[in-house]
Amino acid sequence: MSKSTLGERAFETLAGDPETPAEARNGLRHVVSLSMTKLADGLIDPKLVLSYLLNALGAPAVLVSALVPIREAGALLPQVLLAHRLERMRMRRWMWVAGSVGQGIAAALIALAALTLEGAAAGWAFVAAITLLAVSRSAASVSFKDILGKTVGKRRRGSVTGLAGSVASAGVFAFALLLVSGWLSGTVVLAAAVGVAALLWVTAALVFATLEEDPSPAEGNGDALRPWKLLREDGVFARFVAARGFLTATALAPPYLVLLSGGEGRGLGQLGALVVASSAAAFLASYAWGKVADWSSRRVLILAGVLGALAMGAAVGAEVLGLAQTIWAMPAALFVLMIAHHGVRQGRSTYLVDFAKDADRAAYAATANTLIGGLLLVSGAIGGGLSFIGPAAALAGFAIMALIGAGLSFGLTEAEGA
Repeated sequence: MSKSTLGERAFETLAGDPETPAEARNGLRHVVSLSMTKLADGLIDPKLVLSYLLNALGAPAVLVSALVPIREAGALLPQVLLAHRLERMRMRRWMWVAGSVGQGIAAALIALAALTLEGAAAGWAFVAAITLLAVSRSAASVSFKDILGKTVGKRRRGSVTGLAGSVASAGVFAFALLLVSGWLSGTVVLAAAVGVAALLWVTAALVFATLEEDPSPAEGNGDALRPWKLLREDGVFARFVAARGFLTATALAPPYLVLLSGGEGRGLGQLGALVVASSAAAFLASYAWGKVADWSSRRVLILAGVLGALAMGAAVGAEVLGLAQTIWAMPAALFVLMIAHHGVRQGRSTYLVDFAKDADRAAYAATANTLIGGLLLVSGAIGGGLSFIGPAAALAGFAIMALIGAGLSFGLTEAEGA
């Protein structure tokens, strides 16, 4: 095809030669909108920003601790029902647009609550808003893979999503440095950051609405409402779900590295080092994993699982040797672990988009995500049980899970035909 426009040349440089001019335009729109939503995710991170902000507002600990489970499970569990609705939509980008706008509204409500409420009132307002954010996130998640598969060709999808991840990670990294430096502090500044996240989500929705999408058949086979049927009839998909379930260990392990670091008694220096390590890993890994995933997402899952297990094993070894509370040990382990985690995320996303047929993609994505939502609760409970022995025991258990996930991934077929 003729590389007649700057946009087409840019897309070819970033992701490869597009099949049509529309694919190049759509690919760049994906990069822009995803970069904004991923940056918004970092600015509103419930594990750090919202938890710190709500604690500073004097909310009860039980409400602070509820933010992350509500956000994670709420974003996954409703996807079967949402996919059933998506199957009946001819222009499916509108579900993603609605999800992004919903997240923007939720973020704006959180910022408003942070500026006007305190104590339990702020806590309940945060919980209500994070519930809206989670359900809206679920709508965006269940529709995105289907839309990406329709608008960007194979062997270019991983590059598109990976580049967006790296761009957003650079922004989160800069935000983390400002927090660590002390240039940004106080609840008003954090509320403003959440407000910026709201604007990013709404702007991303406006960009995504301009995608050039071909109409889909407005009919569903109902598979989205029958997840067990999909697992029984497609052995490769069942194996993928099992592998992804074990690989959730890379997402659940970071809090235990924080516990091993002993950062709670050492001020923000150690915590800041962990945040910077996590952001740097995301920046460096997302685009690279995306390029590899376009070649073989199966191999990405294998490599990421093994790498994650090695990082967790190294953290356990540092604890045994008495090195865990040094300034470098846990940030180094977290850096490697987060590289692995982004590999898992990139590999699982690209594999599912490339493996599933166009007509089945929404049902497959919803089934996988709903089941993973349940498995996350089970895996978290296992880690919590092992933590009674100690954080190192939980990390050892998660390392074993990651290795099992890598082994299951080894038996998958190649979705990209590598």
